[in-house]
Amino acid sequence: TDRPFPRLGQELRLDHRWMDLRAPANNAIMRVQSAICQLFRESLYSQGFIEIHTPKLIAGESESGAGVFTTDYFGTTACLAQSPQLYKQMAISSDLDRVFEIGPVFRAENSNTRRHLCEFTGLDLEMAIDDHYMETLEVIHSMFKHIFEGLETRWAKELAVIRTQYESEPVAFTDEPCVLHWPEAMEILKEEGFDMGDEMGDLNGAMELALGAAVKKKYGTDFFMLDKYPAEIRPFYTMPCPENDKFSNSYDIFIRGQEICSGAQRCHDPDLVVKILEQKGIEAGDGLKSYIDSFKHGVSPHAGAGIGLERVVFLYLGLDNVRKASMFPRDPNRCTP
Repeated sequence: TDRPFPRLGQELRLDHRWMDLRAPANNAIMRVQSAICQLFRESLYSQGFIEIHTPKLIAGESESGAGVFTTDYFGTTACLAQSPQLYKQMAISSDLDRVFEIGPVFRAENSNTRRHLCEFTGLDLEMAIDDHYMETLEVIHSMFKHIFEGLETRWAKELAVIRTQYESEPVAFTDEPCVLHWPEAMEILKEEGFDMGDEMGDLNGAMELALGAAVKKKYGTDFFMLDKYPAEIRPFYTMPCPENDKFSNSYDIFIRGQEICSGAQRCHDPDLVVKILEQKGIEAGDGLKSYIDSFKHGVSPHAGAGIGLERVVFLYLGLDNVRKASMFPRDPNRCTP
């Protein structure tokens, strides 16, 4: 026959996911997802980190700007954690100088796109720094190098199976971190024909893809870091840039022109945290009181990052939808199976 394989729509496949995962490429995708977690742990353990486990039921929102799922908690309202952010930082206050976590993250955002999920697995890390948050970027770069190299060597069989169905090339990366600063990114995007306005707005998907293509052409890498985001578009716990407080000591990390990771040096001064909360119009409720108090008793300067596991799988393997990188995906229209 000219059509030896039936064409089945994605929703039908996801409705019967346990059968869909029997397909060799889909089965191998799950094995690569597992491999990324293993390599993440290997790299961070070798760099002096310990694994922690933080609560997923919390008294208040862990981040500003993203929607939360709420539930009744014995007569009070609790939220499903949008990230382990506050608890990672409180671990630093506890003299646990380098920590990481692999755990579920919940976002009540009605985003019906090919790269958004309402529940995903977060690969999170946080570490005390001595002199500069570049120390953290170097740790993250080393960790991703270990993942990229490990996948291509130790999981070559699984990648070969996947690439018979989903075409992709190994991610190109540099030996040392490739870090762009915000002004350079603005110049590149203006050269690409984008109107960047006052250059203080966040990047949209088209801008990210164009930036990724320009960086690949200029620096020969699919994997890069964009530093010094405008402070206004970053969460309240982000450290402002000491030279210009309109910017921040924060960064996003990209693979093939799409963001996989967001991070920053955190604000460890309790008075400054309160000031930023007031500026952003956020009430410091019960959920934030303990967080701020933990800094009052002394905390090392620190920085970290949060990485979306499914998005790394999706972009590394060149899949057309992040749902293919999730075992049983959750989106605004799907809560089963």
